[in-house]
Amino acid sequence: MTKRDLVSAAFGLWIGMSGAALAQSAPVVVELYTSQGCSSCPPADAFMEELVKSPDVIALSLHVDYWDYIGWRDTFASPHFTQRQKAYAKAVGSRMIYTPQMIVGGLDRVEGNDPAQVSEAIRRHQAQTSPVRLVVTREGDQITIRAEADPPLTKPARIQLVRYLPEATVAIGRGENEGREVKYTNIVTDWQSVATWPGVDPFEMTASVAGPDPVVVIVQTEGPADVLAAAQIR
Repeated sequence: MTKRDLVSAAFGLWIGMSGAALAQSAPVVVELYTSQGCSSCPPADAFMEELVKSPDVIALSLHVDYWDYIGWRDTFASPHFTQRQKAYAKAVGSRMIYTPQMIVGGLDRVEGNDPAQVSEAIRRHQAQTSPVRLVVTREGDQITIRAEADPPLTKPARIQLVRYLPEATVAIGRGENEGREVKYTNIVTDWQSVATWPGVDPFEMTASVAGPDPVVVIVQTEGPADVLAAAQIR
């Protein structure tokens, strides 16, 4: 059995044991910060293939640009994703950012490829309850976002709109992964903060979502910090 098969089997066992409880909870957002130019990233990219299969997880790959200098320009990288990762580090008083790194629920940081630690963090977040109820509906190129909090929030939250490409395989021609073909899943193409919600009165807005890419809406406390609610429309 290969290492990837072991990862798949371990994650499948975890889902099987926790499925009944997870089905009653809001999905947990997992952000993978990765790069095509990082030799340590392909195992984490492979683990993302398993994460995206769970309906109880919203797994998103954000490609950063700070590895581009070593000879291969990441075809999905954005400086905005690098800044988001830096903002997470700043929020906890750290000056260091890593690839691969996973952020679970906006709070738990997992450096390197550690499926067991990520799965445990997902389990903890699924066991928690949130005061926010989020409903997202779509008609054509428009979505309607509705959120309410009971009890009201004690600090504002950001309403964020994310688009992603479900999968792509890239033949890497230079850098640390030269000669490899790597499959990437749920590749974020755009991440926007579309509103700030005080979290007292109910929230409602419409937004344009032209194109076929799936849509994710995330309600997150500022920092960035705790993800209070999330929903996706494929």
